[in-house]
Amino acid sequence: MSFQAYLDAVEDKTGHTPRELVALAQEHGFDASTKAGPILEWLKEDFGLGRGHGMAMVHVITKGPQISAKHVGTAGTHSDASDTLWLDGKATNPATSG
Repeated sequence: MSFQAYLDAVEDKTGHTPRELVALAQEHGFDASTKAGPILEWLKEDFGLGRGHGMAMVHVITKGPQISAKHVGTAGTHSDASDTLWLDGKATNPATSG
């Protein structure tokens, strides 16, 4: 599953776009200095997210939408189309909209 696919699944599971969840995380005081544990606990308690989906959100909460170019354009299952994740909802993603 690509990083973007994880974020799209988070949206399906929570009803919130990744950008909305980042804003909620900031309201809870989470930022680049926050360790993964407290964020994962919050995401599990408030949204029922498991560790994999939670870690995808931890990345965007603490590091922003930029990811390593390591998997961009590869043929593997973890391939992403871009090194910048789309946080504004899968319905508006220009990479997937027709």
